[in-house]
Amino acid sequence: MAHTLTLTITADILASEADLTPAETATWQAAQAATATSHSPYSHFQVGAALLLDDGTVFGGSNQENAAYPSGLCAERTALFGLAVSQPQRRIVGMAVAARPAGGEFGPANPCGACRQVMAEYEQRQEQPIPLLLPGPDGSIYRFPSLSSLLPFGFSAEDLPKLK
Repeated sequence: MAHTLTLTITADILASEADLTPAETATWQAAQAATATSHSPYSHFQVGAALLLDDGTVFGGSNQENAAYPSGLCAERTALFGLAVSQPQRRIVGMAVAARPAGGEFGPANPCGACRQVMAEYEQRQEQPIPLLLPGPDGSIYRFPSLSSLLPFGFSAEDLPKLK
């Protein structure tokens, strides 16, 4: 017999940057600043990501496109992968993503499916939620309590067959 499953995603909707904590503001502004390092000659859509680390520093990334489109990488993954290589001992305590058309105003943007999967797995690796800030419409900011909030049925190591 079929059953219905209802999923609820919770996010605080903040009116503007003025509603962020000081640490969130630094992370948010770093994500916006990271858009300046975007290499997006094809889409002309600049995306920046920033990771707030457990020592209070912020680590950024930006989208990097390639003429062979699948070879590019999103801002969220450049930040996460870069941190894992350069500072593997650091824990992430917050993340923000910002986006804008080249030379334009910042506006709404959501991580793609591949980024959602990677983000959820990084959260699982450190065994604690990582709050996420995403841009909403009209200057609003969505504050999610966890990266995995965006991927309720994510694939994880538990889904892989166990080797004997």
